[in-house]
Amino acid sequence: MSIKDQFIAYIHGLQDSICAALESIDGKAKFFEDKWERKEGGGGKTRVIADGNVFEKGGVNTSVVHGALPAAMQQAFGVPESDFLACGLSLVIHPMNPYVPTVHANWRYFELYDKEGKRLDCWFGGGSDLTPYYIFEEDGRHFHTTLKNAMEPFGTELYPKYKQHCDDYFINKHRGDEARGIGGVFYDYLRPTDDTDHERLFTFQQANGNAFIPTYLPIVEKRKDLAYTDKEKDWQEIRRGRYVEFNLIHDRGTLFGLKTNGRTESILMSLPPRARWEYNYTPEAGSKEAELLEYIKPRNWVD
Repeated sequence: MSIKDQFIAYIHGLQDSICAALESIDGKAKFFEDKWERKEGGGGKTRVIADGNVFEKGGVNTSVVHGALPAAMQQAFGVPESDFLACGLSLVIHPMNPYVPTVHANWRYFELYDKEGKRLDCWFGGGSDLTPYYIFEEDGRHFHTTLKNAMEPFGTELYPKYKQHCDDYFINKHRGDEARGIGGVFYDYLRPTDDTDHERLFTFQQANGNAFIPTYLPIVEKRKDLAYTDKEKDWQEIRRGRYVEFNLIHDRGTLFGLKTNGRTESILMSLPPRARWEYNYTPEAGSKEAELLEYIKPRNWVD
């Protein structure tokens, strides 16, 4: 079986595992599945959870799309008329409780072909990152340490390298390079050098995907029953506004999906159900809200 087919099978299995784990911890809400087809080729399975005990809104989506590479993407990749295949799993979970962080992750694979069907290029990409509204240092350490442990067998240099990529990527440049959250890892354009390296990179993707449940769910379990007030909820929604800004202005995955005639409902699934914008809002000095703004500056989260 080709790496492409193995990866497609893997993301569908991972989607099942993650959805089952999230349903279990929520205890109320279930994922609704919406299968869709793309007229140019391919389709996907969008799974959405909403109005649960723990999760206000979330999605765990898989897609396998293919066809002619749109002109805008030809220009971006610097290639002539080509065909492509893009497959991956993408998830965003927005919790009800402001003390539970939002999480985002995706793992994807891309192939590019000439008009005779010969593969010209291929690469892996992905990562996961955490967007808390209130800071618990032990949660940040747990999240980053689990990611580091997943990557370390493939090279001790990878976690610090891909953490830096994440810190550089998930920022709102129009907000003075304000970070979206406390980061995680992010990597893209991991191109295999030969068949053996292709297998290695596929195994690397699996290690990262398999790390999601032990990375995120222990944090959810610890924070989901903490008491909160309208004040904490308002702050959560202000920070969600920053999340929306990043996804609509800067996120390459969102822009790629829209430019390749992806399914808009699935692409914009990542947006929270409620967000807030208050003119020139600044949290009170010394408050827990102000503390967050200090902790989202790049820092070392692992010992």
